[in-house]
Amino acid sequence: METNTIRVEPSTIETIDMAIFELLDKTFNIHTTTNEGFKKVPLLWVSPERAHNSKNKEVRDSVGKLKLPLISLERTSLSKDPTFKGAYQANVFPETNGPRGYKKHQRIISRQISQESTRKQASIESQKESGQQNYPTSNQKIVYEEYYAPIPTWINVTYSIKLRSEYQQQMNDMITPFITRTGNINVLLAHYNGHQYEVFIEGDYSQNNNMSNLGEDERTFDTTVTFKVLGYLLGDGVNEEVPKVVKKESIVEVKLVRERTIVGDKKPWENDDSGFRGF
Repeated sequence: METNTIRVEPSTIETIDMAIFELLDKTFNIHTTTNEGFKKVPLLWVSPERAHNSKNKEVRDSVGKLKLPLISLERTSLSKDPTFKGAYQANVFPETNGPRGYKKHQRIISRQISQESTRKQASIESQKESGQQNYPTSNQKIVYEEYYAPIPTWINVTYSIKLRSEYQQQMNDMITPFITRTGNINVLLAHYNGHQYEVFIEGDYSQNNNMSNLGEDERTFDTTVTFKVLGYLLGDGVNEEVPKVVKKESIVEVKLVRERTIVGDKKPWENDDSGFRGF
């Protein structure tokens, strides 16, 4: 039996965060007109280190005040909801022991005939039956290649995207792609590190503007967009070895061999045991 492994990068909570960040930064790639011309709107993850955030000259001016327009991204909730799941959601107890077991959370995803190994078995049977290899024979020893992959654990992750600007036209430019990018549906895909996640954009775009306030506060336009992401986790992160896709070959014959010269085996049911194989 031959066993090969193919490295697969794990899907972690951080992987999902990066997929959403790159979705906003590269796929949406929101631009608007500012006092410095038509520019890309900076995207800020709301939980960086304070020292880094305070020194970020891209989003803050000389006195430390945030420069608008600006987009911020925050993960607001994470839950394991059995009603919000992907295609493979059954609780399958994997086989971890025996010759077909491999670690945990592994499940067969593909099975196909191994042409090379089956051809070798056919040659062996042909040699036994006709005394020569590659002679037509009725080979019943078919070798299969089986591929095993980790079973995903589905989670529901919610992100809050806040759009802030000083002018109404800037807010119009920023909010429009969130409405039109998916057409008349509200779902799209996010990719990162070989993984793919479903993203659902909530249809309610809550606005919190201070236009009606006649005080001396700075005028700002504030709109919140909510992403609901169907993500999955593979493995236990740093607490487990990197998950693998495992390829195995099926077992076609089991042999129990013993050395006759050591144990002195006989065939008492025959008068002549000269044909006994000692190995």
